[in-house]
Amino acid sequence: MEKLILETERLVLRRLTREDIEEVSLILGDIEVMYAWEKAFSQKEAAEWIDKNLKRYEEEGYSYLIAHEKESGRCIGLMGPLMERIEGRNYPGIAYIIHKRYWKQGYAVEGTKACINYLFNKTDAEEVIVQIKYDNEPSTGVAKKLGVTFKYEYIKEYDGKKMPHLIFSVSREEFRSEKPV
Repeated sequence: MEKLILETERLVLRRLTREDIEEVSLILGDIEVMYAWEKAFSQKEAAEWIDKNLKRYEEEGYSYLIAHEKESGRCIGLMGPLMERIEGRNYPGIAYIIHKRYWKQGYAVEGTKACINYLFNKTDAEEVIVQIKYDNEPSTGVAKKLGVTFKYEYIKEYDGKKMPHLIFSVSREEFRSEKPV
């Protein structure tokens, strides 16, 4: 299995392991952070979430990564390139879950930009999507800073709930012509 490690100016993003359970539980267990899921995860659910991502590494080649600050080594969140399934079709996408202590510091934009670069430089992706809950204004702000464009609305079903989401995307050509964030 390829060692997927992405680096930015301030971050190192690497594949999750089961040993990351404490850091992952702190993030996924916070209802404010997990707003878009409309629930906080128990430690057991966080462990299952890690296992799901380990399986996605095997089947799809990539998924959420754990992000640490280079300077302090502290975990700031989870983000990564991942395959999104929308209406029966797979799309290369990016996602991010940032620990609230690190909100509004530019980490989401910095890390997910590296994830988009990964998809365009290391895979055959011609388009990358971002799926955001319709009323998640901070994440919509991140999407705009990434230079992605709103495409359409989508109803996502999660945990027995129907949740309206916005789909944004950027093509390989559009991303290459964007000014750096």
